[in-house]
Amino acid sequence: MLSRHVNSDRVLAQAREHSATHRHGKQPIHEMLGRESPHTIPRQPAHKDYGTEPVPKFAIPSHGVPAADAYHICNNELALDGNPLLNLASFVHTSMDEYADRLMHENRMKNLIDQDEYPATQLIHTRLISMLANLWHADDQKESAVGTATTGSSEAIQLGGLAMKKAWQARRKAAGKDYFHPNVVMGANAQVAIEKAARYFDIENRMVPVDESTKFVMDPRRAIKLVDENTIGVFVILGSTYTGTYESVQEMSDLLDEYERKTGISIPIHVDGASGAMYAPFANPSLIWDFRVSKRVVSINTSLHKWGKTYVGAGAVVWRSKEHLPKELVFELTYLGSVEYSFSLNFSRPAAPIIAAYFNLVHFGFDGYRRISLHDAKNARLFARALERSTYYKVVSETHRLKPTANQSLVDKAKQATGIVDDIEAYMPGLPVVAFMFSDEFKREYPRIEQRNVQLQLRQRSWITPNYRLPSSSSSHAETEVLRVVMRETFDEDLVERLFHDLIEVTEDMMEEHKADVAQPGAGLGHARKSPNELAGPKSGSIAEKLAASHGEGTRPVGHDSVC
Repeated sequence: MLSRHVNSDRVLAQAREHSATHRHGKQPIHEMLGRESPHTIPRQPAHKDYGTEPVPKFAIPSHGVPAADAYHICNNELALDGNPLLNLASFVHTSMDEYADRLMHENRMKNLIDQDEYPATQLIHTRLISMLANLWHADDQKESAVGTATTGSSEAIQLGGLAMKKAWQARRKAAGKDYFHPNVVMGANAQVAIEKAARYFDIENRMVPVDESTKFVMDPRRAIKLVDENTIGVFVILGSTYTGTYESVQEMSDLLDEYERKTGISIPIHVDGASGAMYAPFANPSLIWDFRVSKRVVSINTSLHKWGKTYVGAGAVVWRSKEHLPKELVFELTYLGSVEYSFSLNFSRPAAPIIAAYFNLVHFGFDGYRRISLHDAKNARLFARALERSTYYKVVSETHRLKPTANQSLVDKAKQATGIVDDIEAYMPGLPVVAFMFSDEFKREYPRIEQRNVQLQLRQRSWITPNYRLPSSSSSHAETEVLRVVMRETFDEDLVERLFHDLIEVTEDMMEEHKADVAQPGAGLGHARKSPNELAGPKSGSIAEKLAASHGEGTRPVGHDSVC
């Protein structure tokens, strides 16, 4: 995370020079409150030092404060964070068993890199990698898989990309060919971590256009047109961040096989299983996406803090055999007390999340993870069907739709419509993610309602739901926006019902305002309002006005700007 330093003295000087008005023409909030020093934190009234020197916000204090004071300062600030349970934007799971909590607490001081000092921890790390290699069927190929734990899927996929680049360079050097212009192929829907891998390691990023016809994920038939002798590999995503849709590893592999037969050029595949690699094996065991596809799949990464269900900070990458991990990328360390080997983008890292990930695999077992996966999928189908039946929304994700069959009977169609079918294998595979948007009928009838206001209105009810644009190469879909809800284990059916109730209520409130605005321009949707006496009633304030009031333009606190 990058943060911009704030020179508090300069900021204060600028604020005092323009103390009469804010840059937007409004009086700064701290002046409205009568505060001359918005860059400090005052002591609490009950504190014995109340009224004395406050604690600076952006500089280390000259004298420290008691631990209890520091705790309350931090805790009071953090109280303004959203509720992780209601953060439906995130794929990261937010709860673990109490015994996992104990393990993490008891091992919080251990450094995973210190293999000589913590040999038992290293043994658990090795077992974890073996479990993942087995889950993804590396052992089925009778090859010696190798892998490493990471801080998450972002680091893992960058290691996978770097290994493909080095392997490609070695092949080109051996053939006496140019090895300075590598490229990698991925869909335009790729998560930013994959783009980082290309940019950080000087690899040309060839983005495959996506649109509604490709379900907003990479179409292998388009991807194959972008490969050439300089292509180090193709990233195939098992679970798009945008819609949860799986890209076809098998189809991509088949097309690359055909390409190799024609050209003699072999191009590997890395599967980005950030979410899907810890969900698909349990939800859809019959789906072929991993090392079973072919030898062309050389590596797979995952986030263990997503459907692996650990707290944030755990991931892994596995190569099907040692030959796909270039030796020059593995560092031999001797200054920690023994000969140790490392392949990572950092050095020190906490061992606790890796221990917790191993605990989960032992605790849940295959059947436990499957129960959780089926639970998440069922709730996703429930929410998606409810959205479509409301007629207000159109669902873009597909896991609530039955797989197309050549001879689907009327009974099957009726079951699909009523949601009777409870077999996950009957439905389209994908993550338990519901991506949805206003229906065409809704947009025609209420053209002035902006979908982003749904996100903001739900936020006022504590629900955190992102509204974002889908990637698209088609101008007709350039402005396609969707809302997204990620189903996790702790989000039960009761919460699904409450979310749907609030969503419909918010939507219908906006519909009423739209009607009022059409009937009497200025009566809704952010236009100039009449006085409260002229427009009495509980809905006299427009949505835009409520949002402006709650977000308070001109009230943004002075502080670090962070880029994730």
